[in-house]
Amino acid sequence: MDIPQSQAVNNAILAGSPRNRFLVPSPIPTRRTRTLSQSDSAKKSEVYNGIVKAFCRQKGHGFIQELQEDDVHPNQEPLFVHISDIDGEYVPKEGDHVSFKKILIPPKKEKYHAVHVVITHLEEGVSHEKWDSQ
Repeated sequence: MDIPQSQAVNNAILAGSPRNRFLVPSPIPTRRTRTLSQSDSAKKSEVYNGIVKAFCRQKGHGFIQELQEDDVHPNQEPLFVHISDIDGEYVPKEGDHVSFKKILIPPKKEKYHAVHVVITHLEEGVSHEKWDSQ
């Protein structure tokens, strides 16, 4: 049986370190692993506005606080965002205003995460880097 090269490399990396031996795949579907029905759901979702609370380029994820116009849920939990769901040329920084869509996280579908994230206003006074910079 032939194993694809990328899978063989991943298996070798995981097998080489006792710390990584028990890694479980992320339950959050990324843009690359999203099913067709999840992608359709994301396309049909309403557009929301929010502020980046935290984002780590090295870890590949962060959190967005949804802005509430009516302030009905001021203590709402921040939404997870994966690096593959960020559109645009700039890496998000804390305080950036964004627009996004949200979909439920499978399999339990109890929480939402942000997808199709676009920076609408860069935070002033903060140095922003582009994705193609080191």
